Amino acid sequence: MSDSLATTPLSAIRIFEAAARLKSFTRAAEELGVSQAAVSWQVKALERRLGQALFRRLPREVALTPGGERLAKAATDALGLLRGAISDLTDQPDGVLSITTMESFAIQWLAPRIGAFQLSHPKIAVRLETSSHLQSLAQDGLDMAVRSGSGEWPGLESHYLFASELTPLCTPQVRAALGGLEQPADLLGAPLMGTDQDWTNWFAAAGVEAPDVKAGGQLIADMQVIAIASALAGRGVALGSPVLFAAELARGALVQPFALAIAQNAGYWLVYPKERRRAAKIAAFRDWMLSAVGAEQDPQASLSGASR
Repeated sequence: MSDSLATTPLSAIRIFEAAARLKSFTRAAEELGVSQAAVSWQVKALERRLGQALFRRLPREVALTPGGERLAKAATDALGLLRGAISDLTDQPDGVLSITTMESFAIQWLAPRIGAFQLSHPKIAVRLETSSHLQSLAQDGLDMAVRSGSGEWPGLESHYLFASELTPLCTPQVRAALGGLEQPADLLGAPLMGTDQDWTNWFAAAGVEAPDVKAGGQLIADMQVIAIASALAGRGVALGSPVLFAAELARGALVQPFALAIAQNAGYWLVYPKERRRAAKIAAFRDWMLSAVGAEQDPQASLSGASR
């Protein structure tokens, strides 16, 4: 090794970490706001210092060598600690808290409750963004997210909120018009809102053979609210979350004919970058949200051990 890694500029490590994480010099350049040539030059310079290749150059991307994998993990951990330390020094207990989530969650669960957080934390202004796409918190300037999925996202701290499930929902009038919906097979002749695949999965879980499910109101997005809005208008039966639409169920605007609900994935999660877990505004929102979710759940349920 012709030169010591101790003299390697931090900028080179930062560029290497981005290229390793994104598996692309081009995407690393876009994230860091530099040219692709600058990324390539810095990586080559780092490889010369270490006396070994860190990447295998492939036609459309790059792949880490065994040595590159070891350095990438160390670089990610080190930069995360550095970002966390800077955040601890500069973070203020007020300011703007940027949160991204799916439209249905934002409209049905978060929006009706966010006022309670703002009353208890008047110096924190919440900026809520909705998107059906997975966003990079650091790259998009966001502090936190609510995501639906496995709960495992690299570099993110995840706290389980509640199940992501779908069950048939309709108005009492529609249920009566359909003969009371005594058994799942009664839905085969009903007007259905949602996606064909979700309904096919629900019928399969109910033990009902439904060879040709044709649901209406399909949209390419996370838009349960649209399907449920159609159900509330009396157009038929929609698949929706009994948690997100708990208020409509509680006041009798909707009914849940069957107890069976199918899981879409592992659940809804509150997430944020691991290195920012001590940031005051993030900690304040995390504690409030977990408390709010816990207060609404069955007393037997516990969030202990559910955070990752």
